[in-house]
Amino acid sequence: VTMGKPFGNGMPLAAVVTSRKVAEAFNNGLEYFNTFGGNPVCCAAGLAVLDILRDERLQENAADVGCYLIRLLKDLATRRTLIGDVRGQGLFLGIEFVRDRTTLEPATPETSEVCGRMKDEHRILMSIDGPHDNVLVLKPPMCFSRGDADTVVAALDLVLGTLRGPKPGDNVGHTPT
Repeated sequence: VTMGKPFGNGMPLAAVVTSRKVAEAFNNGLEYFNTFGGNPVCCAAGLAVLDILRDERLQENAADVGCYLIRLLKDLATRRTLIGDVRGQGLFLGIEFVRDRTTLEPATPETSEVCGRMKDEHRILMSIDGPHDNVLVLKPPMCFSRGDADTVVAALDLVLGTLRGPKPGDNVGHTPT
């Protein structure tokens, strides 16, 4: 596993995590070198990140809050039919939007509108992914709390309740204005 940008909290730092067996295969007499090796400032930043992860129990927080957030989003899906699926692990979650839960027709324009309105109206940053650009991606910082999850889901509920684009069952060829 290779880790980059978040590992140094913005500092140029990377790491490789592997098994002893794989690491020993590289013990062939050649010296390993990369541009991120040996910078004491960046290494100090990386060690500080690891200390914070441990001391503030951020991995446990991500698992706990992630499960809580998935429960909230799945509950929201029972009231908002545009949500076709909620999936992910920890705090890296995807909310798939579909126009019809049977045909799974992607709700691409609606996903774009939701993402934009979450940012513009609620100052909540999300991104869009998936082969049909219909998956709203949530990847907050590891210090994200249950209260933050409540805020995000309430804002998403509000946006979905006032969505201007087509609703499931509308003319499939219709493009939102």
